[in-house]
Amino acid sequence: MFASPTETDIAPSWTLLGLLQRGRGDGWLHALAAPRAEAVAALEHCVLNDPRADWQLERRSLYYARLYLELGADLRPLAEHLFDADDATRSDEERTGLALSVLGHLATYGRGHALKLLRGYAVRGANWRWALDELAVRDSDAGLRALGPRILDRFPTTEEGEAALAAAVRDSFEPRPWRIWAEDPARPAQRKRLTAALEQGDFDRWQRQLRPSGPRPGWSVASVLDWARDGYEQTPRHWREAPAARCLAAVAGPEDRPALLAAAAGGHPAARAAALRHLADRADPRALALIEAATASQDPDLRRAALTAFSRMDGAGTLAQAREWAVRGDELGTTAAALLARRGTATDAPRVLAALHRAVRTGGADSRELRPLVEGVGRLCVTAAVPVLRHLYRETPSSQLRCHAARALAATDPHFASGLAVECLWDCEEETRQLGAESVPTGDARVVERMRSLAHDPAEQAGVVSAVRGRLGRPRDRNEPAG
Repeated sequence: MFASPTETDIAPSWTLLGLLQRGRGDGWLHALAAPRAEAVAALEHCVLNDPRADWQLERRSLYYARLYLELGADLRPLAEHLFDADDATRSDEERTGLALSVLGHLATYGRGHALKLLRGYAVRGANWRWALDELAVRDSDAGLRALGPRILDRFPTTEEGEAALAAAVRDSFEPRPWRIWAEDPARPAQRKRLTAALEQGDFDRWQRQLRPSGPRPGWSVASVLDWARDGYEQTPRHWREAPAARCLAAVAGPEDRPALLAAAAGGHPAARAAALRHLADRADPRALALIEAATASQDPDLRRAALTAFSRMDGAGTLAQAREWAVRGDELGTTAAALLARRGTATDAPRVLAALHRAVRTGGADSRELRPLVEGVGRLCVTAAVPVLRHLYRETPSSQLRCHAARALAATDPHFASGLAVECLWDCEEETRQLGAESVPTGDARVVERMRSLAHDPAEQAGVVSAVRGRLGRPRDRNEPAG
């Protein structure tokens, strides 16, 4: 997980802004109950200052777009943000990506001004590729066709410009606009340029396949380790631990074990990491001792590789060692507890719970070590974990971790269905909304109204719609009150 350059401080979880930044269902409900000006200001703050720690994993855009509709919020602040002077100097996707995604959803809901803003930004904005991807799945053929000449104006008719155009076409996430422009009968010159760009992209991919940069048939163990070391010493660094281990699996034989043990025990970090992973994947008797030694290294990449190698191991011996290491307060102890969380038995529940409490105390509610431990207490049905799970659900700024906390609560908390599961129906994460739909009692009129809204929402994900319709079509549970 990485911090976005546009990340802002997260407000306390009991405030409207804090709830909206987290994407919690209660944020939606509080926004509708708050004075409109206050709610709109908090919503705009979130969209213009992306609160997500990892914008590539966490969802907020549909959640915020729905609130824009409910509050009838003006889109002018979004337009001012997109076309601000900063856009010329800050082309990073994080600055404008959330606003563009919100506009994309609003276009799905029929907000014509949102579609116009996306078209304008695709022509003038620095993050134009993102806007074009939003338009690719929402705009009409005619609307996209009209954009073609202005998008191609970004690429001068020089050798460098044509190369940039070919790269843009080749690397596009949504190819639909480029295909439409390449097939436009009214613009033969444009068709010619794009046909050439499409062909160049196909040729580039073919060339890469003909010139693989990895190991060749016939390489030895020493050659693979040299290849791993070479990547480590490049600028920028290429950490080849995993592919090198796969290559070692193909070329190493029993006679190579002494060389691999020597490489794993010391020497260059990249070769050591590759050898460690290879030995761990084969449950070599000396792998655990070598891993423990590597976790004491000063090289953070090597320590991380050793922990990864350990987390991939299985078997009774590995679990026994994990039970010994799980009480440690270092990274190896946390990794051991996470391994028990995934593969341990009911007897490991106290160790996993203790590690979860330790991770919350030391790292707070957004520690990256929390997810496997949260999943583990849910898998092991550790009812004693309910208080800390509720704390994480309410406090964590990570909507992904909140989703895992909700799933763990569904397995451990007898009050989840009638409590937090109801809030989940308004959550920003589709998996959390789906869990809510699968869990809530359908005797509450507010719940049924929300589920009907989700069932007919054109932007809702298929899994949520399926879960909602399955519950609405099922007779009410015998113990559910009429409502």
